Amino acid sequence: MSQNSECISTLPDFALQNCFHPSISLEGKAGHVSGYDFNQGLDYSRLLASMASTGFQASQLGRAVDVVNGMLDWRLIHEPMDEGTPNEFKDPEIRRNTKCKIFLSFTSNMVSCGVRETIRFLVQHKMVDVLCTTAGGIEEDLMKSMSPSFLADFSLPGASLREKGLNRIGNLVVPNNSYADFGRWLTPILDQLLVEQNEKGVNWTPSKFISRLGKELNHPDSICYWAYKNNIPIYCPAITDGAIGDSLFFHSHSNPGLRMDIIEGTVREREREMKS
Repeated sequence: MSQNSECISTLPDFALQNCFHPSISLEGKAGHVSGYDFNQGLDYSRLLASMASTGFQASQLGRAVDVVNGMLDWRLIHEPMDEGTPNEFKDPEIRRNTKCKIFLSFTSNMVSCGVRETIRFLVQHKMVDVLCTTAGGIEEDLMKSMSPSFLADFSLPGASLREKGLNRIGNLVVPNNSYADFGRWLTPILDQLLVEQNEKGVNWTPSKFISRLGKELNHPDSICYWAYKNNIPIYCPAITDGAIGDSLFFHSHSNPGLRMDIIEGTVREREREMKS
């Protein structure tokens, strides 16, 4: 018997039970931890696939990749039919061509930072079907098409920045001038929307409003522009929660009467989108 074995044999039972309790076998029940071997060269598909077995947060990214691939690959023909299947979805050709409707939700900070360009790419190339975001997600996209935001630091004090006409978003800074320019751009558009509401009976909803802003902006760097071009609706129930709301409020005093139908925009239009 080795010295180590002799030592173990003299340990109290509770130590043996806690430290040397036999393991159950995980073979065939869980995958092995293994990262990407760059000796294989740089293969992006294999690199992303390897995240699933890398562990920690990389595994969450790997799972996300699997979910996204599943959405992109799904077709109705993969699902079994039953007695409740509508007649229009029994045609094999229709079932092969019916894809997953992909909703992409994002918050304003993702547009404030460089993730905006990734979202714009997805919308530009019709890789998503519907967008859901906050008012900040809309106005930050429009503003950044007009003037840049700047890299800064998380520790910068907001009060002193405010005195200099600057606004901190995490470690980013947006000048007050960007908001002022945005307001000046938006005001004549609101005037025109009011005319169309009164003379043509247009019932403005957040998604109609955002589509119109994308059209008026006409800038290829913009998420809203490509959503308008590709007829991808953007839902934003809280459209007044931000600089857009400020402009709508100021406009209600200078040229009152413009209405924004939140119910129509959040319920009726979404029902139509889900049925299409």
